[in-house]
Amino acid sequence: MKLYVIYEDNHLIAVNKPAGLVVQDNEHGLPSLETHVKAYIKEKYNKPGAVFIGCIHRLDTNVTGIVLFARTSKALVRMNAQFKDRTITKTYTALIRRKPQPMAGTLTHWLKKDPKQNRTKLYEEEREGSKKAILHYQYINTANHCFLVKVNPVTGRPHQIRVQLARTFTGIVGDVKYGQTKPTADKSIYLHALGLSFLHPVTKEDLNLYAPMPDFGNWKFFKDVEKNLLAK
Repeated sequence: MKLYVIYEDNHLIAVNKPAGLVVQDNEHGLPSLETHVKAYIKEKYNKPGAVFIGCIHRLDTNVTGIVLFARTSKALVRMNAQFKDRTITKTYTALIRRKPQPMAGTLTHWLKKDPKQNRTKLYEEEREGSKKAILHYQYINTANHCFLVKVNPVTGRPHQIRVQLARTFTGIVGDVKYGQTKPTADKSIYLHALGLSFLHPVTKEDLNLYAPMPDFGNWKFFKDVEKNLLAK
């Protein structure tokens, strides 16, 4: 697989993940983005032996967008701390089937993951074992019976954006697990990790990384607005 590398230095590498690929190496031996990144580093730099790649965060298998890996243990520890302290700005785009009302706002729920079913349950009030989930959203545009929203999650719970948008706006296009009745032609979910803004763990410079949205399906109707979303 040819990697779409967004950013790369001695400490970090960011790539634009396609749909249908798990992020991290797994016990089932499924092809992973992590494996492809290791192979890319090994070949490009002619590295002998094993290549170190640290998984900082993940995207769901059928979700596209930016994934950041650490190339050193120092970078991994420091980036994990930034994610834990919520000093990173994460920007997503999603296509939904109903225009959001109001057109901008904040969603707050309590979520609880069911690992056996790989589903997240949503509650309006705190329940035992649940964790608070917060995101900000903004309606952007409409095309071909789809509504583009920008999402900035404050917390990072499993399936958070998917389940919160499903409860509030009938769900993300193609997400049959949460609200939708029909999958997309390629089985992807129309949720995309568009950007990450954070402090470089070593150089301390401000980084604003951007992963172009897919150019297939209904995504192609919104390509003219995507570059403006990170500035809003």
